[in-house]
Amino acid sequence: MVDTRTQAYINLFAVLGTLENLCELVPKASELAQTPKPIAIGFDVKDGPAATLTFKDGKCRMEPGISKVNVRMAFSSPAQFNAMVDGANPPISLGLALNANFLLKQFTPLTKLLESYMRPEPEQLKDEKFFETSTTLMFCTIAVALSQIANNDETGKFSAAHTPDGDIAFNIVDGPCATLHVKDGRFLTLKKKSDSPRAVMEFESIKLARQLFDNEVNALGCIGTGKIAMRGMINMLDNLNRLLDRVALYLA
Repeated sequence: MVDTRTQAYINLFAVLGTLENLCELVPKASELAQTPKPIAIGFDVKDGPAATLTFKDGKCRMEPGISKVNVRMAFSSPAQFNAMVDGANPPISLGLALNANFLLKQFTPLTKLLESYMRPEPEQLKDEKFFETSTTLMFCTIAVALSQIANNDETGKFSAAHTPDGDIAFNIVDGPCATLHVKDGRFLTLKKKSDSPRAVMEFESIKLARQLFDNEVNALGCIGTGKIAMRGMINMLDNLNRLLDRVALYLA
C-alpha cells in the first residue's frame, strides 16, 4: 500500500525537484527556464509538503517552504496535488494572471519535457546521450524519494529509526552520485558525492542502474555477482534496501 501524503512529498521534492537536474543537463530545458528576472513558484499542500521552485538564468532551484513567491499554487489535500502531478486536476493558482505566460509557455513545457525523459519511448533510449540523461534523472528522483519515504511513510520511518547516524553513499560508477545523510532517524538527500560515508551502495555502470530501475535484472543477483558493490555498515545498507523496495511501489 502507498500513502497519499508520502506520495505528495515524493511528487514535490523528488519528481518536480528533478527539474533542477533537467535544467542542468538538457539545453532545451535551460532555454525554457530563462526569465528576464527570477520567478518563484510556491507549492502549498494542505496537510502535506510545501516548497518553492525558483527559476533564474536558465537554472532551477527547489527549497523547502514558501516565503516570497510570484505564484502560489494551493492544494486542498495531498490527493489533489498528486492528481495535478498526474495531469488529472488543475491547481488553484494565486498570482496566475501576472505570470500566466511563464506558467503556460515555460513551466508546463518543462514538466512535459521532464516526463519525456522519465517515461521515455523505447526508441528514444537507443540514443546514447538520451539514455544517459534519462537514467541520471531517474537516479536523482530515486535518491530524493528515498529520503521522503524514510521521513513520511510509516514502513519507511521504521527502517529510518533503525539506521545509524552518518552518510550513505549512493553512486553509479562514472555517473551521478548522491549522499543520504542520516541524523536521529531522519534522512536528507544531497545530490553530490559523499566525502566520508559510513556505508556505500554503488552500481557498476549506468547501464546496470537502468536495468535495475526498469526491473530487468534482479538486485540480489547483482549483489551476489558484485555488480552492485555494498560495503560499510551492514545495518545501514539493510535499511537502505528496505527503503528502495518502497521506492519501487511509489514510483511504479
